[in-house]
Amino acid sequence: MSRKIVVALGGNAILSSDASAKAQQEALIQTAKYLVQFIENGDELVVTHGNGPQVGNLLLQQAAADSEKNPAMPLDTCVAMTEGSIGFWLQNALVNELQARGIKKDVAAVVTQVIVSKDDPAFSNPTKPIGPFLTEEEAKEQAEATGATFKEDAGRGYRKVVPSPKPVGIKEVNTVKNLIASGTVVITAGGGGIPVVEDPETKFLTGVEAVIDKDFASQTLSELVGADLFIVLTGVDNVYVNFNKPDQQKLETVTTSELKKYIGENQFAPGSMLPKVEAAIAFVENYPQGKAIITSLENIAEVLKGDGGTQVVAG
Repeated sequence: MSRKIVVALGGNAILSSDASAKAQQEALIQTAKYLVQFIENGDELVVTHGNGPQVGNLLLQQAAADSEKNPAMPLDTCVAMTEGSIGFWLQNALVNELQARGIKKDVAAVVTQVIVSKDDPAFSNPTKPIGPFLTEEEAKEQAEATGATFKEDAGRGYRKVVPSPKPVGIKEVNTVKNLIASGTVVITAGGGGIPVVEDPETKFLTGVEAVIDKDFASQTLSELVGADLFIVLTGVDNVYVNFNKPDQQKLETVTTSELKKYIGENQFAPGSMLPKVEAAIAFVENYPQGKAIITSLENIAEVLKGDGGTQVVAG
């Protein structure tokens, strides 16, 4: 029986040390080989992706070229630009991989407006890391030069942080549903989608300076389209407690209540594993007929066998 699967791909899996278009396209060519396994299995596939490194680098490019005649684009527009470029690269990679395997499937990338509340407290407390990792000294220099906020990110260095409001809706969800129903592989909510606020009277949408966490946007999308399986991809096959310590413990099947207890113990790094765990919990609690898995791209074959990754269940 065909399942509806939403796979959330991290932006760091696309861009590592080489920020060139060629390097990112090559990374997505390899990613496509893993993702096509779901299609070969008969599943309907929806792919979301992050854009943290990409949008951060684009903001640096915009700032460097900023002038009266060529003004820098705002953050919401930069999110749209990276959603479009990464969507194109992934669409192209999937189309070519499907062609190589003799599979007839359409692939569509949808630039997505994700609705947030203008009253979200995130706007007064920026926390979402974007852009490259910097040393403490580099971060201080950038902060003084631009007025941006920088925070240490999971022991890997300092990154610029921006507001990260929670999604409350997805404008293009009916378009996505129609594409899924037609058998199309859909790429959507890239980079968490373009953050917009809705006027309560006119219902007009306006972009805002923020970045939506792609895991929460993917969770919201999974609920709205009725996904059977919500898979959050990360750099490890499983979620761990006491990670990188002598007594680290791999989580295989774990309940939402157990995960909440671990969150209370600060087991998961903010801006890294924590939003993935929180998104998985929210999906299972809000849509109990679905299942959430956190794992790595390379572990997809084990997921298809039914026992791969950290499987999050209600309870």
